[in-house]
Amino acid sequence: MIYVYRQKIGEMWLAAAIEDEKVWTTTFTTSEKEALKQVLGSLPYNKPFKSEEKSSAIAEKIFETMESMLAGENVSWDFKLEHSHLSKYAQKVLDCLAKVLVGYVTTYKELAKTVGGGPRAVGQIMARNPFPPLIPCHRVIKADFSIGGYGGGMGNVKLKRALLQREERGFEKPSRVKTECGFLELFPVGFLRKE
Repeated sequence: MIYVYRQKIGEMWLAAAIEDEKVWTTTFTTSEKEALKQVLGSLPYNKPFKSEEKSSAIAEKIFETMESMLAGENVSWDFKLEHSHLSKYAQKVLDCLAKVLVGYVTTYKELAKTVGGGPRAVGQIMARNPFPPLIPCHRVIKADFSIGGYGGGMGNVKLKRALLQREERGFEKPSRVKTECGFLELFPVGFLRKE
């Protein structure tokens, strides 16, 4: 049984769907109703679920981690994300994206170059990311260093820019990170175009 938890922190509603120690989906938004809608929309159709009023220990840990990430903190976590119901390609993209460090962004093009496929395919996966902000889709921008869209959480570009500004660390040089698919190019948040 998948249990759905939600908690209000400040102006945000955080929600997570958890089965045993596996995280099926997470989200954040300003509306409790929208948070539940997003979580339930990310679950497989054939899995039973139950909404819980009281948080579990793992839900509390997930919410603390999400809150820290939304505040721009560099957080490490070891939750088991359940993504076996996603396509192999989506799994590759999300696993690769999970390696993008705080203070850096990558582009849809660079992510596609690393995992294969095209930037639009990567963008479609970002729009349906079932694990925001744990899988940081807000750290993916356009090749011209403009902000691009944002479907995670509240679904707006203003939020994406605010999240990235909180993560700014003053890095000046691009970097690379090794992933299972190869090296992924990273760029300092400061490279982001002012719009």
